[in-house]
Amino acid sequence: MASATSLVNDRKSLFIAFAALAATSAASVLCTLTVQSWDRQRKLRELKESAAYFDEGSLNSISEHDEDGQEKEYDPVLIDEQLARNRVFFGDEGLSKIRDAFVIVVGCGGVGSWAVTMLVRSGVGKVRIIDFDQVTLSSLNRHASATLEDVGTPKVESLKRYLAKIAPWVKVEAKVDLWTKESAGELLEGKPTIVVDAIDNIDTKVDLLEYCYRNQIPVISAMGAGCKADPTRVQIDDISGSAEDPLARSTRRRLRMKGIVTGITVVYSSEKPAPEKASLLPLDEATFKQGKVEELGVLQDFRARILPVLGTMPAIFGLTVATHILTHIGGYPVGEYIATKNRIKTYDTVLHQLSGQRMRTEGVQVLPFDIEDVGYMIEEVFRGRSVISRESGAGRIALSKWRAEEGWTMQNVVLMTREEMKKHEQRVLKGGEKVEEVYPQSVLDLVERRFEEERTYSKYRE
Repeated sequence: MASATSLVNDRKSLFIAFAALAATSAASVLCTLTVQSWDRQRKLRELKESAAYFDEGSLNSISEHDEDGQEKEYDPVLIDEQLARNRVFFGDEGLSKIRDAFVIVVGCGGVGSWAVTMLVRSGVGKVRIIDFDQVTLSSLNRHASATLEDVGTPKVESLKRYLAKIAPWVKVEAKVDLWTKESAGELLEGKPTIVVDAIDNIDTKVDLLEYCYRNQIPVISAMGAGCKADPTRVQIDDISGSAEDPLARSTRRRLRMKGIVTGITVVYSSEKPAPEKASLLPLDEATFKQGKVEELGVLQDFRARILPVLGTMPAIFGLTVATHILTHIGGYPVGEYIATKNRIKTYDTVLHQLSGQRMRTEGVQVLPFDIEDVGYMIEEVFRGRSVISRESGAGRIALSKWRAEEGWTMQNVVLMTREEMKKHEQRVLKGGEKVEEVYPQSVLDLVERRFEEERTYSKYRE
């Protein structure tokens, strides 16, 4: 009996000891977590206070230095936490490239303000924003950051104040200046990673694009967001492939006169104009009576008319620009952009042309494809571009059987221009030549890559 009582007492002692140890451990863990939480809150408070400093001080005080002239340092732990989603998306190496990037944005209206805002939010280490203009009441329907308090102040200054509240550790240089060919060297100095052209004046835009092209500075240019309303039509392409955009058309023509046909990336909308849609308002008689129309703008040669703009569209253009820059700098595998989309009439035409080809070569008109398959092959597999010339355009493209000896499958139909389809039909499908005898290795390799991609895509189309 005594031994049993002793055993019970020993167990109670052991339980009490373990309970005390557990309590101590729990208290220790709780204490550690509390200290960590307090430290984290302190650092976060300091970061917020630094942002408040930017907001309350004069614009001249906005810098990466404190009141003593010492360079301000921001806790890398908090910066890493702020960019945690981007790090998971791009990986350490990709995010590091973004942090090291230097982007210059010329034009900080609707498009430019949205582009630079997302670049800063995403961790781009240094940006330079350039614009001569001030915030107006009419700016507020599309600008990324401007408020009523900013009306009458330079756009770049109001934007810089706003960006300092988001990421004070990003170096933002604000230039209240008009970009010209004479000021190009100064305003674009510093070997930028890429330049964003968000200018809506055609002469200045062309000058900037020519300067970047001649000096081998990477550039992406935003075309016209005015009078546009279909977000599904906003696209990225080389300027040679842009369509249905008056500003892109004028820019393309002027650059061609300077010997520049391709090599400039643009964001544009392929939305077609229509009588019932918004259009540029004509100048009224009272405006003409004021004198020369070209002298009525803020600066010479800048428009005096109000351009109809749905505020969401410049934002979409700017976000598209920022996405392109981030994915390319960060090395994210976007691949080749689809040239055009949502072209039902084009798909129907291409389907009938392909059916006609089978009738001419085999005497059978029925195809194992429907209009949805044609759209899939044009847009997803071949990105809307000919495998031979890389041309695009709704009125120029056609699908063609590739190898005469193989069947009518999605791994034996390729995208070409109509003229290329006719030559291919005569030489390969009717003439008996092998594709290896007709096309260079670069074309053969591209076709095989596209077919291999289609095999992967087809697993998810069932």
